[in-house]
Amino acid sequence: MKKTINRRRILLSLAVFLIIAGLLLWRYLTPYAPAHNAETALLSAGGVTVEQTDGWISFEPSVISGTAVIFYPGALVAAEAYAPLAKRMATAGHPFYIAKMPFNLAVIKGNAAADIISAHPDWSFVLGGHSLGGVMASRYAAEHEDQLEGVFFLASYPDEKGNLKNTTLSVLSVLGTADTVVNRDSYNEGRSYLPGNTVYFSIDGGNHAQFGSYGPQKGDGEPAITEEKQQTQTAKAMLDWLGNLR
Repeated sequence: MKKTINRRRILLSLAVFLIIAGLLLWRYLTPYAPAHNAETALLSAGGVTVEQTDGWISFEPSVISGTAVIFYPGALVAAEAYAPLAKRMATAGHPFYIAKMPFNLAVIKGNAAADIISAHPDWSFVLGGHSLGGVMASRYAAEHEDQLEGVFFLASYPDEKGNLKNTTLSVLSVLGTADTVVNRDSYNEGRSYLPGNTVYFSIDGGNHAQFGSYGPQKGDGEPAITEEKQQTQTAKAMLDWLGNLR
C-alpha cells in the first residue's frame, strides 16, 4: 500500500511539473502575432503573388527588376508579421522570401536560406533579418559568401560567428533612434565585424517593433513616427542599397 501511495505522489508531482513547464513554455514561446494590416498584405494583389510553403512565404512580382531578398524574422515574431514590408519590396520588383522558423526562433534554423536559394538557382540574393534574425543571417552569410550579393540588418548586428569584415559582401544596417530593445553596446561591438563600406541608415523616431507589423514589443521605446512611415523609410533605404550592389 505504501509503495502505491508513493507512486501516486510521484506521478502527481510529475504531472504538476509538466503542467507548470507547459505554461512557462506557452508564456515565453508565444509569438507576436501579425496585425490586421499584415494579414491583408498576405493576399496576392497589385502585381505581387503571395504563396506559402512549409519553409517560407514568397512575395513574387509579376515583373522582376532586381535582386531577390531573403528575410529572417526576429525572435518570437511570426513570419507573417513582416508581410507589409515584404509587399513593399516586391511591388518595387524584388522577390521577397520570409523564412519560417521553428518556434519562431531563427537560432534553430540558421540555414533556412539554403532551401530558398536552392529553389531559385538562377537568381541572385541578399540575406538579412530583424533583430535575432539579422544575427543568424550574418552567420549564414559568413559561411556562404559565394551564394549572396549582400547582407542587411534591421535593428540588428553581427556577432563574432557572423563576422563579415573581410568579405566582399555589400552590407546595410538600419536602426531606429527610439529602439530600446537593441543592446547598444553589443550593437557598437557588432560594427567591428562589418566591412568598412557598410551603409548605415538611421530612422529618426523609429523603434524596434515597427520594422514588422505585430504591435508593441516589451521593453521597446515609444515611436515618434507611425509604423507605415518607418517601413516606408526602411524600404527606401533597402531599395537604394539594392540599386547600388556591386
